Amino acid sequence: MRIALAQLNPTVGDIAGNTRRAIEAISTAHDAGAGFILLPELVITGYPPEDLLGKPHFVEANLDALEEISSVCGNATIVGFVDRVEGRLYNAAALCGNHRVLQVYHKRELPNYGVFDEQRYFAAGDSPGLLELGGTMYGTTICEDIWVDHVAEELVAEGARVIFNISASPFHAGKGDERERMLCERARSNNVWLAYCNLVGGQDELVFDGRSLIVSPSGEVVARAASFQEDLLIADFMPEGKLGAAEHLVAAPGPEEEVYEALKLGLHDYVTKNGFTDVVIGLSGGIDSALTAAIATDALGAEHVHGVMMPSCYSSAGSIDDSRVLASNLGIEVRELPIELPFDAFETTLAESFRGEESDVTEENLQARVRGTLLMALSNKFGWLVLATGNKSELSVGYSTLYGDMVGGFAPIKDVLKERVYELARWRNGSGSAPVIPVEIIDKAPSAELRPDQLDQDSLPPYDVLDAILSAYVERDRSVDEIVAEGFDSGTVDQVTNMVDASEYKRRQGPLGIKITPKAFGRDRRMPVTNRFRG
Repeated sequence: MRIALAQLNPTVGDIAGNTRRAIEAISTAHDAGAGFILLPELVITGYPPEDLLGKPHFVEANLDALEEISSVCGNATIVGFVDRVEGRLYNAAALCGNHRVLQVYHKRELPNYGVFDEQRYFAAGDSPGLLELGGTMYGTTICEDIWVDHVAEELVAEGARVIFNISASPFHAGKGDERERMLCERARSNNVWLAYCNLVGGQDELVFDGRSLIVSPSGEVVARAASFQEDLLIADFMPEGKLGAAEHLVAAPGPEEEVYEALKLGLHDYVTKNGFTDVVIGLSGGIDSALTAAIATDALGAEHVHGVMMPSCYSSAGSIDDSRVLASNLGIEVRELPIELPFDAFETTLAESFRGEESDVTEENLQARVRGTLLMALSNKFGWLVLATGNKSELSVGYSTLYGDMVGGFAPIKDVLKERVYELARWRNGSGSAPVIPVEIIDKAPSAELRPDQLDQDSLPPYDVLDAILSAYVERDRSVDEIVAEGFDSGTVDQVTNMVDASEYKRRQGPLGIKITPKAFGRDRRMPVTNRFRG
């Protein structure tokens, strides 16, 4: 029997479009001779559908779509959908064949941690997904089912020789390798073949990396689909349960490549799935805007990326020149909109109210807000999506200006710590035919350039120290005492953690950004704004 894993990129809520995409994949797999086809978890609705599941007509449309898909399924096909039984909803897999739905399996293990809240929407199934075809027993599982030991063990005990898993497993750095190790162990410990079909694509802050797999009973990956793109993985199973020819074993990406590709895919899908074609980015001459511009150009094409230089009297000639070189290297349009005139107008308007007050961070923030206003004006006039360029280190400690540099419809590097920004920039420069980010941008000391001779480290610890503390406090939930015990200066730890806690109100008002760490701000880390707990 030839099996096909259709790694698809659906759009949440686009039931008609997702149905067309599913039917096209089924047709292609049929033409390739596949007798068994897997489609990902909730492929009809997209994942996660969230509170769309509270709309009865949405669920009904998904059920109608399943009937349409099943009508073209002459051979066995597993399709992820939302089932409704006696008013309860289930995350479900339909076995279709002979042009109808033959059997339905309800997901048993419902994740309710991190970005997942399936228990809010779904009831858990209580029966194993067993089916027999051609004298061979198969087991069906959905995503989280395969992450726990007992589901696979029960299926094998009931005679399953092959386990299918349809999934919507979101990406974070290292997740693909972690998932692969788990699947290999699951296959090896149960002496069973395992076919894993994952979703691919961007959905708001989530990215699904694909990387569908076929794993042998010895725990060896014998077939692997591409990462971060749609793919059709085909392999032949012999009657005795062995694997014949597999059409491809795509190499897994390295650490920097997988993060860069996740950022690129997440940005591309957010832009295109929300009806935009072009983006606009403020180019400061700094590393964050340079990396954002490179990702956007790779994701959307140079003709769809617009750079804006907004110099002030504090902007260095080097930063302006570096921005021009960056734009030339990327092949993107760049325009210059100096901010001195509008900034002077604000100062004139506020002069009486500020009489007798010294200049301080207020005037610095005004410059950032003038820039944000100009970017939003271009967005309104031309329909371009503004990309915010703040990184996770800055957003963690509030080193950002509300309604200024935080302005934007999407923040691609929101979950990227500063040290990783540099790593990604260097990787991108080494991955193409020629570097695109000027070395001067990479080598210069970071600065907001909002006052004379300003440097980020006038206000913040060195980024290697800052990022290590943020990784412990934000991503691993370590206490202040635990972080100090790791060898960090107690005063620095207090400073950083207090800044993190005090900046929650800012982050709540910022744009969405792509999740690339195990714990990102937003869906992962949801802290109260009004909060007196410290440490």
